[in-house]
Amino acid sequence: MSIKKINFKNAIKEYYDREIRVIQNLNLDEINEAMNAIYKTYEKKGTIYVCGNGGSAATASHMQNDFNKGISEYVDNKFRFYCLNDNYPTVMAIANDIGYEEVFRFQLINKINKNDLFIGISGSGNSKNVLNAAMYAKECGIKVIGITGYKGGKLKEIADYKMHVAEEDMQIDEDIHMTFDHMMMKIFYNFLTKEKITGNNK
Repeated sequence: MSIKKINFKNAIKEYYDREIRVIQNLNLDEINEAMNAIYKTYEKKGTIYVCGNGGSAATASHMQNDFNKGISEYVDNKFRFYCLNDNYPTVMAIANDIGYEEVFRFQLINKINKNDLFIGISGSGNSKNVLNAAMYAKECGIKVIGITGYKGGKLKEIADYKMHVAEEDMQIDEDIHMTFDHMMMKIFYNFLTKEKITGNNK
């Protein structure tokens, strides 16, 4: 049985045209401020806590990897990223015994120091567990970066620094959120090592 070949090219082009338009409309001033907050935390040897749900959880975990290994392999002062998603037994125990809305905040209680930073990733900007952790971080006196999509939701409102993708499409938003990670990794690597990434970073 033969399956008819379908031409997806117009749909592919439309998707990437939208993505290009969204990238061109990013607020570079706000992104620059957020990157300076990360750099300041790095210089002060603070911990950068990051979290999200679903695809945003994957981005948070990827971010921890890119900074803690991808950059830190080549510099003496190491990044101290901590992804609150990545300890599955702890996350599941908190969700089961206390509530899913507390899976991130609970891990921060009595651990945050003045030089730390919190990064919350939420496509809608209204993920309750991310908001609870962000608000707790602010109560403790540390700054919050909100990585958001759509209209930004509550997270964009309370964030001290914003990395916002103003598009009503979760896939586009999550695509750009992932590019934030890789963009920052490359720029910080180049800045901290004074050399360009080529090939496999060697």
